[in-house]
Amino acid sequence: MELVKSVLAGSRLALARALTQIENGTAEGRAALTSLFPHTGAAHLIGVTGAPGTGKSSLVNQLARYFRSPTAGEPRRVGIVAVDPSSPFTGGAILGDRVRMRDLAGDPGVFIRSMASRGSLGGLAAATSGVVQALDAAGFQVILIETVGAGQAEVDIARLAHTTLVIEAPGLGDDIQAIKAGILEIADILVVNKADRPGVETTERALRGMLQLAHPVPHIFQNHTGHKTSDPPAPQQADILWLPPIQRTVATEGSGVPELAAEISRHHQFLTETGELLCRERARLQSELDLLLRETLVARWRENVSDDRYNQALDQILQRQLSPWQAVEELLHA
Repeated sequence: MELVKSVLAGSRLALARALTQIENGTAEGRAALTSLFPHTGAAHLIGVTGAPGTGKSSLVNQLARYFRSPTAGEPRRVGIVAVDPSSPFTGGAILGDRVRMRDLAGDPGVFIRSMASRGSLGGLAAATSGVVQALDAAGFQVILIETVGAGQAEVDIARLAHTTLVIEAPGLGDDIQAIKAGILEIADILVVNKADRPGVETTERALRGMLQLAHPVPHIFQNHTGHKTSDPPAPQQADILWLPPIQRTVATEGSGVPELAAEISRHHQFLTETGELLCRERARLQSELDLLLRETLVARWRENVSDDRYNQALDQILQRQLSPWQAVEELLHA
């Protein structure tokens, strides 16, 4: 396939065309993914999520600049996937995240792809995984994936990325709001951006308090002599435990970005040494496989059921003659 050969050869135009086909779900796009898949698996996937206004796009811009700079060692090729929300009324999307990434324009080692969520929930678009795989096959060593920024429901990124950054900012809510967001479940690194604003200490203190709830210190007890001692965790547990660090940044100034990049590198090293990287890759591919199975099975089922039969069942549900579960049973055996 000529398009795939051009992508593997480093053609940016061919890559852009392939990504368009993948996003649109065409037969050519699926064929391209099939041919590109054996060349994937080398990139470090970094997810960036958080509430709107926390500075995700600005931070992604600064991270990409850092990975491209000589100060980070050998400059790495960086791919950026920025997902913007689609309007539920018009279906359109501004795709404005790249406005904050103008510093990267003209750099041949950076490829930015903006895409609309197209109604998908969870902070990502349905085709995001395919786009990431194409960038991986094209030789981009670091891929930054920025989610929509919807807030509490954005957990899909944790299934796709190897390292997930959750961005917070002072003044966007109290302790309860932070707990509601479920950040402890998906965050590998917590970032307090806009750290030059008032209230940064309060935000960081709330995050540390929640981390202590999720990862309590070893239990303190008294031995037979009456002296307090600590019960340390078993060596096996201590070796595999990752405690999410909290890093302050000011993305507009680049402050704290080198330290954040160091934490990202440390987390990747931890994943590699403990074997967790392979586990996460397996879970990611399993999630994608399950999704494709569901979509394919539903599509095949719809081919064998007429629209009239489907609409008849829907009318019976509307008239309360059938429950949705009964309708499913009848349609599956139609």
